[in-house]
Amino acid sequence: MNSAKVFICGAGPGDPGLISVKGYRLLTKCDVVLYDRLVSKNLVDKIPSTIKKIYVGRESGKAAPTHQSRTNKLMLAYVLKGKSVLRLKGGDPLIFGRGAEEAEYLRRHNIQFEIIPGISSAIAAPAYAGIPLTHRGYSSSVALITGHEDETKQHLGVNLKAVASAVDTIVVLMGIERIEEIVQNLRAGGLKGTTKVAIVEKGTMKDQRVIVGNLNTILKKVARYKVTSPAVIVVGRVVSFSRRLAWLYPNG
Repeated sequence: MNSAKVFICGAGPGDPGLISVKGYRLLTKCDVVLYDRLVSKNLVDKIPSTIKKIYVGRESGKAAPTHQSRTNKLMLAYVLKGKSVLRLKGGDPLIFGRGAEEAEYLRRHNIQFEIIPGISSAIAAPAYAGIPLTHRGYSSSVALITGHEDETKQHLGVNLKAVASAVDTIVVLMGIERIEEIVQNLRAGGLKGTTKVAIVEKGTMKDQRVIVGNLNTILKKVARYKVTSPAVIVVGRVVSFSRRLAWLYPNG
């Protein structure tokens, strides 16, 4: 590709087959690929050797405050050299992915960009665990919550107590590190201890695990199974479908 432009693209949740056709085409056509930690290694390995690839990933709590600034400057530097840049992000770039912040940065510098949606782990991980986020008889509303906000915040800014009584299904991304606080807030919001909870660890990947419990038991199960990120937390009656509809991997 010769046109100087940045493509902010979602790579999907882990299974390399879930990237869009357009995203995969760009993966093999752009001059430069800047990719995140959660982008599948199988996808990264498919980038031709003629394309420059740069890892700009970060782990929760381990990146310097200047991390995003470096990524922004790399996008700008390469596109000003006349290069086409694929900014490849895990999941969907606009679902807790800072894609909007990067687009704002490019707009301020009068750089052309395009946003290409990806499949968010909020949708994909439950689906691979056999959990429908909506169901005619069980759930007519869903809330997507981030468990990892600005590093300067000591506590979650989301009003989980209010969310608990507002929707049928709650999906929390990046919440394992704060799961005790999440459970406490949901209980304080009126959810019973018997409310079903599922944690889908490494959703859509070969080593996916599904841990099922309720608000009374999930903390002990997280400790017992040593659950780590990336993991998606699902709360609500729809979790009961996991035992019946799990179609790929066994539950924990």
